[in-house]
Amino acid sequence: MTRLPDTLLATVRDGLSTAQLGDVLDTLGRRHQFLPPSIRPALPGATLVGRAMPLLEIAAAPDERSFGLMFEALDSLQADEVYVAAAGAPPFALWGELMNTRALTRGAAGAVLDGYMRDSRHVRAMALPVFARGSYAQDQRGRGRVIAYREPVRIADVAIRPGDLIVGDDDGVLVVPSEVAEECAGMALEKRHTETRIAREIEAGLSTTEAFDKYGVM
Repeated sequence: MTRLPDTLLATVRDGLSTAQLGDVLDTLGRRHQFLPPSIRPALPGATLVGRAMPLLEIAAAPDERSFGLMFEALDSLQADEVYVAAAGAPPFALWGELMNTRALTRGAAGAVLDGYMRDSRHVRAMALPVFARGSYAQDQRGRGRVIAYREPVRIADVAIRPGDLIVGDDDGVLVVPSEVAEECAGMALEKRHTETRIAREIEAGLSTTEAFDKYGVM
């Protein structure tokens, strides 16, 4: 596993968007890196940048009261890691206020849920960015359990491995494979500078056709 340096995380936090990074991933042949569009920020305007800590949650037997490895996974979170729950959008909440509080004490970067959260008002009031499919108060106890963490998982068609770069904003959640993360960020910075230059030229009268012919970007 390639560990993403703190300087890279800082570069991405300093204004790189999922759109810019996603476009670059397309050019690198990584064309299926966005999570499903229904996974949205709990608080509009929130942004998320961190290293993936993936886990897998499955349905529990009706008489099973254990959460499996969920508490162990939560307690293992490190600074700048993202709790990424692959679960297939089950009909219960994967996250709540107390989990959010614990993640904050661990210095986590945020949470991404292939499912729902609850205690929404309290979660939104905290500093930790959470991305989920929506809000639903049904408890996961007796309904779901975590069976693995810090192992590769999939959400829809996207593979997520421990340490991959997770970036989220109002336009979605993007998974950047760790082995191309630095290259991707560097190219996205160049793209951002080019887009700024194009915007100025368009404001000065350049047409979109001329802009695309000149820069190959629009």
